[in-house]
Amino acid sequence: MGEISESFLHEISSLLAAAKKQAKTAVNLSMVYTYFEIGRRIYEEEQNGAERAAYGRRLIQGLSEYLTARFGKGYSVGNLKNIRQFYRVYAEDQIGETSFSQFQNLPSTSTGRKFYLSWSHYLKLMRISNADERHFYEIEAAKNDWSLTELKRQYDSSLYERLALSGDREKVARLAAEGQVMEKPEDAVKDPYVLEFLGLPELPEYSESELETRIIDHLQQFLLELGTGFAFVGRQVRFTFNEEHFRVDLVFYNRILRCFVLFDLKIGELKHQDIGQMQMYVNYYDRRVKLAEENPTIGIVLCKDKNDAVVEMTLPEDNTQIFASKYETVLPSKEDLKRLLNEGLDPFYSEKL
Repeated sequence: MGEISESFLHEISSLLAAAKKQAKTAVNLSMVYTYFEIGRRIYEEEQNGAERAAYGRRLIQGLSEYLTARFGKGYSVGNLKNIRQFYRVYAEDQIGETSFSQFQNLPSTSTGRKFYLSWSHYLKLMRISNADERHFYEIEAAKNDWSLTELKRQYDSSLYERLALSGDREKVARLAAEGQVMEKPEDAVKDPYVLEFLGLPELPEYSESELETRIIDHLQQFLLELGTGFAFVGRQVRFTFNEEHFRVDLVFYNRILRCFVLFDLKIGELKHQDIGQMQMYVNYYDRRVKLAEENPTIGIVLCKDKNDAVVEMTLPEDNTQIFASKYETVLPSKEDLKRLLNEGLDPFYSEKL
């Protein structure tokens, strides 16, 4: 491009790309608010004509024909029923106001509700019957800018149940109000991690290096599975201690917790020596790598199987740095996770799940 700098060209290109994305987002949000209002009018008109047999069916059919003639595709009977259902689900469905600055100027519906996502997202969300779970996925999708595909993937991998299983009643309630919150080391840990995107179930056996390579090949999906605030630092990160070389399988940094997060990968059952090895890695990072203003390092041993008793006996009672988590290479059963969640919570709260 002659003497024009590449950085200048990329900067202008990025501005245009961002503007197009913002315009597309604005259009999508406008349609969501419009559909809510259309759904309200359909619902109220049906109620006004409720005494007339089959009025609702004729109303939807007639409206579909009218709108299709004037605006083209997109107003089938099925779509209008979805729009009506959208209003019915969200008419009294309130969600806690988020603190995200990008949402402060959004309009509100007549009921005071704000919407943050595309129509396609809400078609998926409104089919989640549990309001708390629905709120959680809406907050996380908005906060992390999930595509529809990623929203479906996180729902299918039972993210809500997996996070809820690692906490108490108060944490579950907070998930519905705020989504996943990173405040302490435990918040950065899932058990299990679901890695179905690696494609490993097709293999009869695989090595730890193969598992690591697959994670790097699917790094974007793995970062989404880790959660909010994670940044990749490196793989097989070497350090030398007493003239002996060691390598940490995967190193990440969490910007919210302001600490390093180390992963050691194990394809078999967790052994107490694995925990001891991770303790040494964490100690090294705390003493030689992290800055004074950063928080203590977190170490996670990711294994195919583990014995909780071994983990509990190996780690100190006041442990807040070393964790052992299982990984699954297939999507877990949502029904089984809900059952475990119900069994772990008190009867009052389990009625909501």
